[in-house]
Amino acid sequence: MQTISEKTFKDLGLGSDALKAVGKAGYETPSPIQAELIPIALTGKDCIGQARTGTGKTAAFMLPSMERIDTRQLNVQLLVLAPTRELSEQVLIESKKLCDGKIKVGIAVGGRPIHSQIRALEEGAQVIIGTPGRVIDLLRRKALNLRNLKIAVLDEADRMLDIGFRPDIERILSNCPKNRQTLLLSATMPEPVERLARRFMSDPEMVDLSEDNVVVDSIEQFYVTVDEDRKASLLLRVLAKEKPAQAIVFTRTKRGADRLLERFRKRLKSDRIAATHGDLPQRKRDRVIKDLRAGKLRLLIATDVVGRGIDISGISHIINYDIPEYCDDYVHRVGRTGRLSSAENGRAITFVTLDQGSQLTNIEMRINTVLPQYTVDNFESFRRNDRPKRQVRRFGG
Repeated sequence: MQTISEKTFKDLGLGSDALKAVGKAGYETPSPIQAELIPIALTGKDCIGQARTGTGKTAAFMLPSMERIDTRQLNVQLLVLAPTRELSEQVLIESKKLCDGKIKVGIAVGGRPIHSQIRALEEGAQVIIGTPGRVIDLLRRKALNLRNLKIAVLDEADRMLDIGFRPDIERILSNCPKNRQTLLLSATMPEPVERLARRFMSDPEMVDLSEDNVVVDSIEQFYVTVDEDRKASLLLRVLAKEKPAQAIVFTRTKRGADRLLERFRKRLKSDRIAATHGDLPQRKRDRVIKDLRAGKLRLLIATDVVGRGIDISGISHIINYDIPEYCDDYVHRVGRTGRLSSAENGRAITFVTLDQGSQLTNIEMRINTVLPQYTVDNFESFRRNDRPKRQVRRFGG
């Protein structure tokens, strides 16, 4: 019996067109989520795939879905819902590469002209990739018809629910044919995602590649305790010590991201630093991500909503300037590094204030790992009169 690592794309049951597309796209061997999910999806059964972002999930659902699309019918047969414009556009690029011009692929996202998206539907788009809000808008306008839909994909379902898309998702799925196939991809499986699956999926098979520790072994993770007002100084010292190829610094708020960007630009006098968050115009957000991919940026300051759409192989470091409010967000943030194409280990460093020990504990319990402490020589993390007698105590201590 073959192990997952021994399987080839041919072993998964894909047809000749899909195999040609795989070869043309430069894929050599299937990733674990592809090896496990594709054979199930090819049967037409509903399937839940749990795996971290950046493990090849797009090809895992797109390759088997391509097999079921009738290229003679000029109507929407596959709908992919994703939480953000950035992620939708990333899925679009990958899908077009795999479809190789044989299937018409369109996008439905806000921040883009709706008329061009309607035109793509009128011209017979067979695959639509989009965010729930814009898909609802197109349904309201009667520009999008889901009567002939064969497959619905919920990509990063946990994040879509996190940011409030549950009513939109439920409305969209209620407009889909009952005999459709539904594929749900998620890095985590909190109760809201399970409830959604129970309501809208039919006896789904589960593929769980999250592993007990959730975050891959190739990512070295640390925490460091620090006073709130010394974080910026600590960040400068960490960057000087680590010398990252490219790093993402996560903040909780948009205002925090802007303040940090202003402070660093003055201090470092560099144009290789940028910030991105939900208040930035889409054109600016696109330019930031394009510059990051091209290697023009070395440091990106981001909030969680935008950070979820960043899938770039050059990210070597994640720095949680603000500890995430929810431990699942930690999983997603850290998933930005240690990518499939990365030859070296990624590193993640989380800044923790003295009153955030319980949040650090929750993260450690979520990933089933006790984070080691990160140290910076000759740096005072606390004002001398506030220096604690002991560090924050967490799970396992």
